[in-house]
Amino acid sequence: MSRPSSIFFIAISASLWGIIAIFVRKLASLGFTSMEIVTIRVVTAAILLGVIGICKYRPNLRVNLSDIKLFTGTGIFSIVLFNWCYFTSVNEMNLSIAVILLYTAPAFVTVLSFMFLKEKLTGLKIMSVAGTLVGCIFIAGMNSGAASSITLIGIVTGLGAGFGYALYSIFGKFALEKYSSFTVTFYTFLVASMGLIPFTALWKKGSLLLSNEVLFYGIGLGLFPTVIAYLLYTKGLEKTDASIAAIIATVEPMVATILSVFLYKESFGMFQAIGVIIILLSVTIINIPARKQRASIV
Repeated sequence: MSRPSSIFFIAISASLWGIIAIFVRKLASLGFTSMEIVTIRVVTAAILLGVIGICKYRPNLRVNLSDIKLFTGTGIFSIVLFNWCYFTSVNEMNLSIAVILLYTAPAFVTVLSFMFLKEKLTGLKIMSVAGTLVGCIFIAGMNSGAASSITLIGIVTGLGAGFGYALYSIFGKFALEKYSSFTVTFYTFLVASMGLIPFTALWKKGSLLLSNEVLFYGIGLGLFPTVIAYLLYTKGLEKTDASIAAIIATVEPMVATILSVFLYKESFGMFQAIGVIIILLSVTIINIPARKQRASIV
């Protein structure tokens, strides 16, 4: 797979993540807590991936038990932490504020990738990370209506979401050294499901879970911004530095912002438009061909 294809897969996956609020807010309105929604998401994804694996990728379902620690990293320390924090943040504050806090992730990924994956810390990476953060601040922070919704819980969980999001790229890189993108994605959600089900006791809401509305939004949550998005992101991560992938994925706040404007009637003005442009420029900068980039500064 070529690098342009990897970039395309990551951008599409981020766009799908941008629509997640549709499913999260609806399930919350139907009576589910943030952790229950996380459980619905990962269990649905694990079931869908399991069916796909049995039908098409049986050889890819084999893993060494000693490598479960890698999927504990992607499943528990990343997916569970990230989802719970993000869903809590989305329900606590304005959607655009939750997204800006989530997109502290590129900064976390850049530092962690340098420390653990030995990826080069270039001037362009630093510029792009700074640009995405500034762009997200413009999207969310210049709106007085959005700012009025800020809460301490929202801020803490929003930053937690950014850190959890970053961990997927780090653990995922290590797992991809041994396994295919499908294997990594499937076992990530399988381990996450096994960790969540005993603690949420979601089965106690069995009658509600089987209602047509919950089934529709639950399966939608598990399929579009989860199975499809993570398969594409993990595939793209095979040929892309974790830090660069995290920066490309900042197309998500643009999609989320557009969604918040048209679906939830949240405001969008000049500052938000400037933020979108800054993010686009930052993503473009990081994808300048390697021969044109500056030498590593570290």
